[in-house]
Amino acid sequence: MTTWPGYQSLKRSLLATLTGQVLEIGAGNGANLPLLPPAIDWTGLEPHPRARRALSQAATAAPGPRRILDAHAEAIPLPSASIDVVLSTAVLCSVDNLSAVLSEVHRVLRPGGRFVFMEHVAAPPGSAFRRMQRMIAPITRVVDRGCDPSRDLAPEIEAAFADVDLTRYTASGLFKIPFIAGTAYP
Repeated sequence: MTTWPGYQSLKRSLLATLTGQVLEIGAGNGANLPLLPPAIDWTGLEPHPRARRALSQAATAAPGPRRILDAHAEAIPLPSASIDVVLSTAVLCSVDNLSAVLSEVHRVLRPGGRFVFMEHVAAPPGSAFRRMQRMIAPITRVVDRGCDPSRDLAPEIEAAFADVDLTRYTASGLFKIPFIAGTAYP
């Protein structure tokens, strides 16, 4: 495990690396928009109507080209090889079909493109926190747009991409939430 630099600090450093045509899957209410480099051409994918309304307001206030798509990440309505970077922050826990999402991410990336991610994941097997994650999963799936905190995303990301630079973190504070962050290349 790597020393936890803090969620916002880690997110800022990841987002600062974004360039070109960027697709953010599960863009939510636009929390990442103020942290994005203004020169990127950003497209936000958001299937939930309430979040999309807030995202639309945030995108209007953000500098640079900004577009919003009403779609799920399992079927991204963009041409193949059309995106430089796909961004995912705390979204893969809630998708219906993770392998379909990763396949779509792979499909829309241009040659030399990259998948940048920061996701919470399952705690180590057998740990008390993992048991708690499994216990609360039925509740979070209902109240948090399908979030399953007990998903272990790293093996699926590593299987879907040829080259993955992934670091594991544990958040500080009362709950030691495990995260992964990194970049994957097709």
